[in-house]
Amino acid sequence: MSPSGRPRPLSLMFLLGMGMASERINCPSGCSCQYLEVNCTGQQLQEFPAAIPLDTRQLILAANNVSYLPAVELSFLADLVYLDCRKNLLGDDLDFTFIGVAKLVYLDLSFNNLTQVTFSTFSHLLSLVVLKISDNPNLVAIEKDAFANNTWLRHLDVSRTGLTFLDTRTVRDLPNLRFLGLSDNLWHCNCSFLDFITWMTESNVHFPDADNITCYTPEGLRALKMPAAEAQLHFNCLTQLYKQDYIFLCLIGFCIFFAGTVAAWLAGVCAVIYEVHTSKGEEGEEEEED
Repeated sequence: MSPSGRPRPLSLMFLLGMGMASERINCPSGCSCQYLEVNCTGQQLQEFPAAIPLDTRQLILAANNVSYLPAVELSFLADLVYLDCRKNLLGDDLDFTFIGVAKLVYLDLSFNNLTQVTFSTFSHLLSLVVLKISDNPNLVAIEKDAFANNTWLRHLDVSRTGLTFLDTRTVRDLPNLRFLGLSDNLWHCNCSFLDFITWMTESNVHFPDADNITCYTPEGLRALKMPAAEAQLHFNCLTQLYKQDYIFLCLIGFCIFFAGTVAAWLAGVCAVIYEVHTSKGEEGEEEEED
């Protein structure tokens, strides 16, 4: 019945019923579905859920046991802009996983088992603004061009990982970067890392929890904050020579000395040969005159 007391047209009632039934059928088991949103938080899922509505814009899979994101199933969600996969078991190879969700703006992969980030991991996410890959203790490598295509990236968090080094080019060429989380990592503050520390002090990027962005190695710089580490590294790397530097200089000196000695010996031999040849020529000429 309609609010006016008149019976609803059967076609309208049928369409409404089909819409409600479709919404119920298309919502994955154990998840809650609202308009353009699917929330499967804490459902102990072992696999990526099936039957996700194709028009989903926001998908939350937090606090489950998902260890693999199928690229094909994800590609069906072409309108997805928000994906929360924190606190799962994702790890190893995520290359080309997100090839079909190019509209993604927000991606949270924190508290997982990621081991590396390559160019192919996020290269198809041209609209990505927020990327959280913090709290991945096995994450030990991020390629220098890993975010080369993510020029809209504004918020990047790599805190509390196994990273010891980050190439300056990885983040320096991101024109919209404003927030970079780096705290509680195992930074190895050697001369190779000096360029990155200098970039940190000169850039306009905000580094939250800056007091916990410290050197882990070498022992002499442990727990030193980045500004102090920069000053120390400037002194160590630009004004002092290490043992291997002295060895290198000694080798260079020896090579120069040896090359000079050989050159002098060859010049002497050539002079002697020339002198002998000249003397024989003069003796020959004297004999002919006699």
